[in-house]
Amino acid sequence: MSVERKAHAASGWVMLAIVIAGYAASLLFAFSFFFSMADPFLRYETNPLLSLIFAILAFIATSFVRHGFFTLQPGQARVCVLFGKYVGTVRDEGLRWANPLYAKTLGITSSAGGATVTHRHGSKISVRARTYTGDRIKVNDKMGNPIEIATVIVWHVADTAKALFDVDDYESYVEMITETALRHVASLYAYDHMEDDDENATSITLRTNIEEVSQALKTELSHKLAIAGVEVDDARLTHLAYAQEIAQAMLRRQQAEAIIAARKKIVEGAVSMVDMALTQLSDGGVVEFDDDRKAVMASNLMVVLCGDSEAQPVVNTGTLYQ
Repeated sequence: MSVERKAHAASGWVMLAIVIAGYAASLLFAFSFFFSMADPFLRYETNPLLSLIFAILAFIATSFVRHGFFTLQPGQARVCVLFGKYVGTVRDEGLRWANPLYAKTLGITSSAGGATVTHRHGSKISVRARTYTGDRIKVNDKMGNPIEIATVIVWHVADTAKALFDVDDYESYVEMITETALRHVASLYAYDHMEDDDENATSITLRTNIEEVSQALKTELSHKLAIAGVEVDDARLTHLAYAQEIAQAMLRRQQAEAIIAARKKIVEGAVSMVDMALTQLSDGGVVEFDDDRKAVMASNLMVVLCGDSEAQPVVNTGTLYQ
């Protein structure tokens, strides 16, 4: 496992002054050579060839040093690799200078399907926060029902060495792990409480516990992406629905569940109202009820309170037993 370590890079402005001085010295030696060649007296007094050698050496050395300049913006880092060996990572922003022999492009070779693939990355790498929006995928929830689900994650590179050297392509790795983690998390929970065996409706479900599911997804992603030096800042579900083949059936089931729940509330309320009516009529001495009268009164009230249509009143001109 690679571990990021800090590399030192000199100030680019200081080295820029040195480069300018080097080119100026090269020009001075070149002018000295031409002046010596043009003046016979100077030609015999000095060695023009020595001035030419110094001019060439100064120009070559300065040109070599010039290739060590690079700039870093906020949220960028440069990985320094010297002849295949990781030296360190520079995170200091601005104009910097480092060894010109550091690789400008990093090539990582891997084998896939019997073929050799080379992934090339620049030596600069972004450590800013990024977002990845996954495609909608079809998975099975805890109860085996097919559902469609999608997610978006916010992530950033925390360890540049792991990102570049421990995986072939860290961006593709993030995409692959996001899909596999989403499939696993979705399989741990039921879509809704009516699909679960928990009678008290206290278990975590995908539809009603978005925060808990998102946190579980973030935890799993953070664990799996740590090998690539990636930290997950946030993970959220962006789409959640039953798959097309069972969507209509589940809609009808939800409607049935809603009707049953509404009927249950209506019956509970009706029973309470009937009991209250009979109790108040009896206690107030308005009507003397025997068991038969209570049964008839309760039946009539339940029909009126629980019926879907309005009740039609019927006037009884006789007695209860006629």
